[in-house]
Amino acid sequence: MDSAVNSAVSQALVLQQAQAAQQVQMQVFKEALDIQKDQVAALMESAAADPQLASSGNLGTLINTYA
Repeated sequence: MDSAVNSAVSQALVLQQAQAAQQVQMQVFKEALDIQKDQVAALMESAAADPQLASSGNLGTLINTYA
């Protein structure tokens, strides 16, 4: 009977450790997603500005071909 109890306690501890490790991994993953979200927002904000067209020459006077 003691070996069954020891086995059950051991398995419970292993599962508890695995759950703690998984929670840490999820927190790191969420932080990485937040960083990417901020980077994409900054990139989209910089791309949303009105592009300046060239005032002379053959390129870029009607369509911003340098973007």
